[in-house]
Amino acid sequence: MTFYEQQIGKIREQCYSNVGQIATVIQVRRFIDDNFDRELTLDDLTSVRLTSKFYLLRLFRRYYGQTPRQYLIEKRIEKAKELLRNGRSVTEACFAVGYETPSSFATLFRRRSGVTPSEFRRRAIFAKLG
Repeated sequence: MTFYEQQIGKIREQCYSNVGQIATVIQVRRFIDDNFDRELTLDDLTSVRLTSKFYLLRLFRRYYGQTPRQYLIEKRIEKAKELLRNGRSVTEACFAVGYETPSSFATLFRRRSGVTPSEFRRRAIFAKLG
């Protein structure tokens, strides 16, 4: 084995020490991406790879820097922004991304984006008109 192969092996072990952990978090993230529009619980996510709740939380935070819940909220807000940019109403966007009430959606959207969903939609429409 050459020196370079040894160095690559060391780097691989440091960066990808546990392929099973990486596969778990990737599969859970894909599950969230595919199901963000419905109610997801930590039990739903742990059943994807049959792991414990606390282990999944630790892994997800280690590899993505946030909890699965935080990632889900971020995903929903980004999708809602896309829908609002395309002219959907606030209520339509709210229900399309999995929230049950427009008021809780608006509060969360404002907290994450700095503006209300209707203000975001208005700005996006004016930006398109240019």
